[in-house]
Amino acid sequence: MAQEQAYKASDIRVLEGLDAVRKRPGMYIGTTGSKGMHHILWEIIDNCVDEVANGFGDTVTIELLDGNIARVSDNGRGIPVDKHPKLKISGVEVVFTQLHAGAKFDNGQYAYSGGLHGVGASVTNALSEWLTVEVKRDGHLYRAEFHSPQIGGKIKSGVVKTPLTLVGKTKDKGTTVTFKPDERVFGKEEFEYDEVTERMREVAYLNRGVTIVVQDNRLPLGGGDFRRDVFCYKGGIADYVQYLNEGRTVLYDKPFYVEAKEDKFEVAVAIQHTDGYSESIHSYVNNIPTPEGGTHEVGFKSAVTKVFNEFARKNNILKEKQANLLGEDFREGMVAVITVKMQNVQFEGQTKGKLGNPEVKSKVENLVSEKLEALIGMRGFKSAAEKVVAKAMGAAKSREAAKRAKDIARQQNKLNGSNLIGKLSSCTGRNASVNELFIVEGDSAGGSAKQARDRSFQAILPLRGKPLNVEKAPLEKILANEEISTIISALGTGIEPAFDIEDLKYDKVIILADADQDGAHIRALLLTFFFRYMRPLITEGHVYIGMPPLYKMQKKDEVRYFYDDAALEAGRKEMGKTALLQRFKGLGEMNPEQLWDTTMDPAHRALTRVTIEDAAAADKRISILMGDDSAVRKEYIYKYADFNRVDDFAVSEENRG
Repeated sequence: MAQEQAYKASDIRVLEGLDAVRKRPGMYIGTTGSKGMHHILWEIIDNCVDEVANGFGDTVTIELLDGNIARVSDNGRGIPVDKHPKLKISGVEVVFTQLHAGAKFDNGQYAYSGGLHGVGASVTNALSEWLTVEVKRDGHLYRAEFHSPQIGGKIKSGVVKTPLTLVGKTKDKGTTVTFKPDERVFGKEEFEYDEVTERMREVAYLNRGVTIVVQDNRLPLGGGDFRRDVFCYKGGIADYVQYLNEGRTVLYDKPFYVEAKEDKFEVAVAIQHTDGYSESIHSYVNNIPTPEGGTHEVGFKSAVTKVFNEFARKNNILKEKQANLLGEDFREGMVAVITVKMQNVQFEGQTKGKLGNPEVKSKVENLVSEKLEALIGMRGFKSAAEKVVAKAMGAAKSREAAKRAKDIARQQNKLNGSNLIGKLSSCTGRNASVNELFIVEGDSAGGSAKQARDRSFQAILPLRGKPLNVEKAPLEKILANEEISTIISALGTGIEPAFDIEDLKYDKVIILADADQDGAHIRALLLTFFFRYMRPLITEGHVYIGMPPLYKMQKKDEVRYFYDDAALEAGRKEMGKTALLQRFKGLGEMNPEQLWDTTMDPAHRALTRVTIEDAAAADKRISILMGDDSAVRKEYIYKYADFNRVDDFAVSEENRG
């Protein structure tokens, strides 16, 4: 436990009042869908995690209750209950009613903190139908209640319903927040237990020794018990790397783990190599994911390259006349987690997912180099380091072989255009910001799409076979695959490590496949390739899944299309039993007019944008579903697949379209 300081309401600095959150919630939480609703839960959880991660407690508990209610508790110090010297209200009321109010701005109470730096609690309150706070502090139990009533046609967001009140005595310490997201903001969205547990598992790995409990009090299991998970990892991110590598073949059992401190800066790194070919680096700053990397990742990569090259030289694995290995050679098959804790964080990028502090590069490089060099010199890790160097030398040979066969750098940036002859039907427009590329399953559907498209901005690339599963293949084999090389040529960006988003020829890359097992497999293969070798395509919002209709219903001259079973049932009620019904088995069944009207016309089509909410979780799922370990894949499918779903769709002969 950290030494307790005097923690009072005067420690809470107020930057501005709580205004306009409900009017423009997207400014604060991004969306009013499921992601935004979970975001207001994360903000409350982040406050609790900051409290215990700074040494003032050890447990955070999250409960999901009936009525889409969440309760989050910690055993920290408790939010201050004394009066704020400026606002003359309790510290609890300041935190939950004032935007940008908190004790994290001057680092006096919290050495490191995540979340939105004081925005979270007030935004959660503003977007809740009601919220209750209970504080256990100094032997007393206090409670405050907030709500968002509608008064005179206007909603008052997060106002005090019951001021902070002393309600009893207690020997415990901590804060409990219970709230109900407002349906007037989020509609019928509900908290997803699996999404909460996925994130809390990650948070527990990043905060070694902290216990996080997640319990679903809504739907008891068959035996009457509720779902409950407890996460606590004594090994921290070293355990995290091993978790991410479940289902992969690792080169050595125990990950390399180093940690170091300098003033108020901390860095920890865990590394474990697999027999795969792609690298997976997951980095965090104060528990906040940085999927776009940043200066801490740059410093880490430099340290790894330097230390393992020096190890190879010192142990005579690399001879005097041999050139040093490249960083990408050492990172082939590497899974790594980097976590930095620091003050005055500067994020970059549109999504604030990249660390920009320039001084961090040298700090991480120096600290990690020193600790990693000492570690691999130890008996237990020397053999593991030798395996890393051996794999890197193999990667270098493959890289050189590919370069000699066909200049790999040029191939990544601009593959020979002859690959596209007879395949790509390009668009006439040259404005990449509006152009679209449809990657279509099969020649039949490709032919319909070519006839249906608006050739001024829509290009069509039919796939004549399934793309290679890049999860199991080295780079030279990937580049030799006809379908993959054609896609690289069409997009114009090259692939990692020479990928350049500025060369992208299309704003939207739309995967258009049948709604069956083969179509799902093609989507999975393409998304795996994009994730491993063109990830910015996804992170910057350029990859979409086309959503063709499943059903067509016609009654006289009226024709309607339906994209799911729920819409079909509603349509049946409206159009009656005499309407002709057709179930599309594939895109090839649609004529060009139907394909344009339902799937390609920007005014009427439905597209699903592919996003990455959690890069580490996505990485693990891909390795499970697309990797070699069938036992782990089978276990995952049995856990998450719905084997009880019944397809009651049936079409009588007289109603068959």
